[in-house]
Amino acid sequence: MTPLFKKIAVVGCGLIGSSIVRGVREYGLAETIAIADANDAARAAIAELKLGDSVHADPREAVREADLVVVATPPAAIGAVAETIAEALAPGAILTDVGSVKESVGQAMAAAAPSGVHVIPGHPISGTERSGPEAGFSALFKGRWAILCPQPSEDAAYLAAVERLAAFWRGLDSQVELMEARHHDLVLAVTSHLPHLIAYNIVGTAADLEEVTQAEVIKFSAGGFRDFTRIAASDPVMWRDVFMLNKDAVLEILGRFNEDLQALSRAIRWGEADKLQELFTRTRDIRRSVIAVGQESAEPNFGRDRS
Repeated sequence: MTPLFKKIAVVGCGLIGSSIVRGVREYGLAETIAIADANDAARAAIAELKLGDSVHADPREAVREADLVVVATPPAAIGAVAETIAEALAPGAILTDVGSVKESVGQAMAAAAPSGVHVIPGHPISGTERSGPEAGFSALFKGRWAILCPQPSEDAAYLAAVERLAAFWRGLDSQVELMEARHHDLVLAVTSHLPHLIAYNIVGTAADLEEVTQAEVIKFSAGGFRDFTRIAASDPVMWRDVFMLNKDAVLEILGRFNEDLQALSRAIRWGEADKLQELFTRTRDIRRSVIAVGQESAEPNFGRDRS
């Protein structure tokens, strides 16, 4: 196929960044791939794996003459990266990201970007608990949703850039949805951020119980607890950033969750079996709906949401 971009630059080459460049290479979405990463070991791995046409420590060198720039660093670093690369961005370039928080991150990118650069915050809802350049694979985004949160604009060039970026994600086999940034953050607080917070908490609680040794927790882990440990193994820096940057939406959803949890606690305390069965039946139906729309895979490490 004809490449969508002459040059793509990816800043940050962890799981998502390395999966993007693998997909770009496999599907021929760009003529040239430049990668920047601040970590010496990561750059060595990127070079050894031959993920890009060039590898840089300085992100400004990577983004020069790129018509698509993807910032794939932890969320709290995205604004600083945008400031660093601003002077090197080409006029007409698309600047996007892959972070799980969109409102504050999008505002930071827009504030840093020079006039003529099209800032389009983005978020591919896919991942695994693994990290690093070696963890990526081109099929990571297959059938998953990529959410784009364009800025309000009637400018024809900007709208064309949005469609071009959407075509890029479709080229990686993703489904694309456009969404207002604040709404995205609330939706993801429900579907991703709160589940991760619960997982981190329950795994920590189990480890802290004095009457159950850590060895017993590991030895007798049932399927449910193993799922929690998988989620809790996600990148701690990224998730620290998510909760700091999306705290308002997370706290709003956490408050509702606590109310529902108290109601569930009362049902258990007072032996209200019908209420429990009604809830469990409804949640089972939701699980079946998730499978029906293709948002689950039989392969253990495929398509897990990390952000």
